[in-house]
Amino acid sequence: MKRVGIVAKPGASEARGVVAELLAWLAARGLGAVLEKETAALVPAATVPSVGKAELPAQVDLLVVLGGDGTLLSMARAVGDLGVPLLGVNLGGLGFLTATTLDEMFPALEAVLAGRMAVDERMMLTVRVLRGGQRLCEYPALNDVVITKAAMSRIIDLAVSIEGQHATAYRADGLIIATPTGSTAYGLSAGGPILFPTMDALVLTPICSHTLTNRPIVIPGNHRVEVTLLADQEVMATVDGQIGVNLKMGDTVEVVKAAARIRLVRFPQKGFFSVLRTKLKWGER
Repeated sequence: MKRVGIVAKPGASEARGVVAELLAWLAARGLGAVLEKETAALVPAATVPSVGKAELPAQVDLLVVLGGDGTLLSMARAVGDLGVPLLGVNLGGLGFLTATTLDEMFPALEAVLAGRMAVDERMMLTVRVLRGGQRLCEYPALNDVVITKAAMSRIIDLAVSIEGQHATAYRADGLIIATPTGSTAYGLSAGGPILFPTMDALVLTPICSHTLTNRPIVIPGNHRVEVTLLADQEVMATVDGQIGVNLKMGDTVEVVKAAARIRLVRFPQKGFFSVLRTKLKWGER
């Protein structure tokens, strides 16, 4: 490892001091640093290079993400198929993906240099919106794509096909299509199951379905899912809770497994069940 990229959540109050400390730590060990442009604004006296978020992953061997899960999700989409590992350091609230605490940051980096950290590979999605049979837009997703009605809209009608075959129709407030990583996000609060994060699977979870027999379903990760909007209503597809696309009647949201996999760095002893117990108080009364 020769160069480390640093991305910080701009609104995090402690980010300025943490970035300055991290730069000094890296310099003392002869390691180069590259700052994301908004992060560079936090430390104007720094003399290291800075680049845009999209360009950063191609220039570094490791990305240190200082913030919450939203910051890490944003960087995961920027990494794409480059395979650059991410170390998420929690400066936010829950921090399910950014499971490393601030106190653990430097020990974690020491462990990375010594080759003692575990690396989990997580599947990603490619989300396409098709209008009139033509691709309108395409985005990667680490957590999920959510198709949901606008605030004042009625229950929406969706037709779902899996691998080109009609599967079901939903009359509901919406539908969540999540990766195993995303199963502990919005899908969990909507009553979906928890999937082990390194699985190769998708979970479809309806939001407040009008039909009581509609339950979450887990399908193989390599199956193509197509969701078509059947009514003329105000509906939006949201990718990782950060990118929104307004849908029209007849639009199809196509979800497939992406070729890229995201690599998340963690302490070997801090496995998934440890994070569940710590973050979600899983198994406690």
